[in-house]
Amino acid sequence: MEKRIFYHDTDAGGVVYYGRYLNYLEEARTEFLDNRGLSVVEFTNQGYLYAVRKCNITYRSPARYGETINCTAELKKVTAAQLIFDQKITEKGTNRLMVEAEVTLVCLTSDFKPAQIPDNLKEKLA
Repeated sequence: MEKRIFYHDTDAGGVVYYGRYLNYLEEARTEFLDNRGLSVVEFTNQGYLYAVRKCNITYRSPARYGETINCTAELKKVTAAQLIFDQKITEKGTNRLMVEAEVTLVCLTSDFKPAQIPDNLKEKLA
């Protein structure tokens, strides 16, 4: 996923505010799922939610106003109830590494209880 950094993404120094990177990571995971024909709306209609259970993020180099970044999401592992992603954010022109993250999503029922990932979802992710 490619994204341009706008002024509203940054702090007073023109550097991306650290919390905004979480938004970019989520957008990249959504694109990852969309590209496999999987929709968050479809999950909800089936009675499932996917919530971030854990996020381990390392900030390497700041993104700045006006830059264009690339955000990637690679599915590292699927367990009975979790999807574990390796993610990176790099500057488009130089491929400078800005952020590395491992993000774990957990499958939940509509009443927020852990659930097994449905087989049809696992098949599309294989």
